Amino acid sequence: MTSYIFLADGFEEVEALTVVDVMRRAGMAVRTVSITGDHHATGAHGVKVQTDLTFKTADFSDAEWLIVPGGMPGSENLHKFSALGDLLRVHAMHPGKIAGICAAPAVVLAPLGILDGLTATCYPGFEKALQEHGAKYVDDRVVVHENIITANGPSSALLFALSIVANSLGDAHAREIATGMLLYPGTTPFYF
Repeated sequence: MTSYIFLADGFEEVEALTVVDVMRRAGMAVRTVSITGDHHATGAHGVKVQTDLTFKTADFSDAEWLIVPGGMPGSENLHKFSALGDLLRVHAMHPGKIAGICAAPAVVLAPLGILDGLTATCYPGFEKALQEHGAKYVDDRVVVHENIITANGPSSALLFALSIVANSLGDAHAREIATGMLLYPGTTPFYF
């Protein structure tokens, strides 16, 4: 199975690239997908990324995770891209695995009904938007709810990524990756 992380202009670079890095360290297949129409997306801080795929040319039939990073206006751009919204809705119904960080839980996932009735987190200032769509906001770095993972922002990107790894490959594998990256238990809370 392959996981896909969606990049729109204005995405938060740390959140997107940390997830790709950690998942690949763990041996998970993950592909970056541009929604811009070509193989490039420019992050919120001007970092230009060449993506593996474009949305129009990708086949998501083997999807394990669909991942949306935050950043502004990246999250808004993802939200406005209706084809991604349709894909996320269908994947959530299977139930497929979905992860969002920073503004994305409130701006991308919640309006689609994916977080309705679930506990979730997001970047400070977006709590109301999250709650307006039926999610129960908690002020935490990472929230894992079975096949849905949300996180609050850039400083939580590593824990967010490790939580995705733990969900797919188990806690022991995630801890092995964390240790290899010099993130030790006791230095920060683990969410896996």
